[in-house]
Amino acid sequence: MPDAFPAPPPAAATTPPHPARPDGAGGNAALHADAVAVLTGWTPTGPAAAGARDRTLDLLADGPVALTRHHLPGHLTASALILDAAGERVLLCLHGKLHRWVQLGGHCEPGDATLAGAALREATEESGIPGLVIDPVPIDVDIHPVRCQGGSLHHDVRFAVFAPPGAVEQVSDESEALGWFPTDRLPEPLAGGTAKLVAPALAVHARRPR
Repeated sequence: MPDAFPAPPPAAATTPPHPARPDGAGGNAALHADAVAVLTGWTPTGPAAAGARDRTLDLLADGPVALTRHHLPGHLTASALILDAAGERVLLCLHGKLHRWVQLGGHCEPGDATLAGAALREATEESGIPGLVIDPVPIDVDIHPVRCQGGSLHHDVRFAVFAPPGAVEQVSDESEALGWFPTDRLPEPLAGGTAKLVAPALAVHARRPR
């Protein structure tokens, strides 16, 4: 954003940069450490997820900058498949740019301390539903091409999130629509990779304490 006022004199420019600043060689060190720890200790849900996990750990070897969209080889994102309280329906959004139904999620932000926290923040912002609960163990890692910075890759770490009983969604600026769909009757057109999240998310739901 352009400055609205003249720059302060040098003596006043003593405020240190944000500790989670996502540019240059800086970046969010806490989130980077969490991502490495989570993915290193994660048991993949299938061969494709295992390969994506290994490639993502290779990406994270570049340091915290790999969390930012400025990192042209690729960057981490976090997304969430939201299930209703009964585990019978999933909440998907009709993406405003893709024009496909997809799970909620997006880029990591400076204030995110964990990947699960980033996914939960995105899910809450995009669904408008308070009281969401996330399982901190990923259900998938997926790598796909995107248009960021003229062409890059999203290394998307995906989580299961659970809505409270009676949850009512609110459409955000980032989607054309939100909709609840039975887990065995997902809408079309559907984004690639979304359908494969249902089975591991339902498995997490089945293990939740009642």
